[in-house]
Amino acid sequence: MNITNSKKNILVFGGIGQLGQCISKICEERAVTSVRFLDEFEGNILDPVILEKLFQEEAPEFVINCAAYTAVDKAEDEPGLCEKINKDGAANLARCCAQFKATLLHISTDFVFDGKVPKLLNENDPAEPISVYGKTKLDGEQEITKILKEHYILRTSWLYSEFANNFVKTMLKLGAERDELSVIVDQVGTPTYAIDLALVLLEIIASDRKAYGTYHYSNEGVTSWYDFAKAIFDLSDTVVKLHSIPGSAYPTKAARPAFSVMDKAKIKQVYGLEIPYWRDSLIKCINAIKKE
Repeated sequence: MNITNSKKNILVFGGIGQLGQCISKICEERAVTSVRFLDEFEGNILDPVILEKLFQEEAPEFVINCAAYTAVDKAEDEPGLCEKINKDGAANLARCCAQFKATLLHISTDFVFDGKVPKLLNENDPAEPISVYGKTKLDGEQEITKILKEHYILRTSWLYSEFANNFVKTMLKLGAERDELSVIVDQVGTPTYAIDLALVLLEIIASDRKAYGTYHYSNEGVTSWYDFAKAIFDLSDTVVKLHSIPGSAYPTKAARPAFSVMDKAKIKQVYGLEIPYWRDSLIKCINAIKKE
């Protein structure tokens, strides 16, 4: 798949967020110029009038929706706003894509699962979210599926990069400030480098294969938040004493899935992907942060 030669007209909603910045970085490196990155004002997914005008002016072939309410704990206090953005906003985009014949690539999350059973989660497993954030993201998926045939939903997990705020950058900051840290050990999943996810999104767009539907994408492997933090400190040569604690010792407003490792067999088979191991991608991210 040749991303560099892709001339397809693309709109990216949530274009200045973490994933949007990763897509922008790849487009800049590979001279992909037919992409417009929209902030929350010019690409307000809650305003159908703004959306319709945008679609008329830009005539996109593809739309990537990175816009979302992602403050997991805060969502418990703002369920209405979270639902508007994650459900209604997704539905508004799907309607415009249907009206203007555009293909939607929508980013979702492992939080649509309850994470109570330690098994690889595939796309057909029952989605039973245990938080407001997870429920509204699932609602958004269902709205898209009802409204629009030509769509891709990509569920991902534990997203991080050299851009915006995320677990890796938080750990590096805290590790520089403190001698000791405690991190949860009994929540297990897979960290995902947002650059890797961005590459996959652009590869799907560049591909001639129209295999619409829901896919799981994260990096390969399994780890806990504790082991993720340990790797961050080891790879960045940060000296800090790390303590493992159960999730019950660090209560949060929103419940988290205890086990949310996703099965990527479908996307690997359909698009012939070789997915990087999480620790290898973490090395790339830390090197990028060091360069900054």
